[in-house]
Amino acid sequence: MRQTNTKRMTIIALFAALISVSSYLSIPLPFSPVPLTLQTFVIMLAGLVLAPVEAAASVGVFLLLGAVGLPVFSGGTAGFGVLFGATGGYLFGFLAGAVVIGLLKGKEISFVRMLIATTIGGIVVVYAIGVPWLASFTGMGLSGAFTVGALPFLIGDAIKVFVAATTAVTLRKQLKHIL
Repeated sequence: MRQTNTKRMTIIALFAALISVSSYLSIPLPFSPVPLTLQTFVIMLAGLVLAPVEAAASVGVFLLLGAVGLPVFSGGTAGFGVLFGATGGYLFGFLAGAVVIGLLKGKEISFVRMLIATTIGGIVVVYAIGVPWLASFTGMGLSGAFTVGALPFLIGDAIKVFVAATTAVTLRKQLKHIL
């Protein structure tokens, strides 16, 4: 039992670290407070590869690290100001999205099911939390928030969905004995 818990904690920590590192690959957009990062890809991958509880724990550790001041949010930022700022809804959306992906992916390795789960959890859920939060925080309204906080990212996120599902199929087959 101890080895299983150690293994699970290691995997959770590894994904929290991957989410943190992916935040440094950040491209600020001049027309949006939301940067372009690879975090959504790693969130999608965590949901597809890990059990829902482990995926939630990975994102939770990432959020906690950022909240206490470690520079793990996009562009090396940190703190409650970021967590509860304009892009905070996307950060909390990562948590919900990873869980939804984990719940929808199923036990069997199915590429189509992974595509659907990742689209719903990784795009719909994250935007459903992030866009209204952005609208509320900035006062730009839902339409404006969607225009600057979702629309420019849809094509990139669709590509991330495909790559995450493709990667997860391989990872789940190769790491079946570990996961």
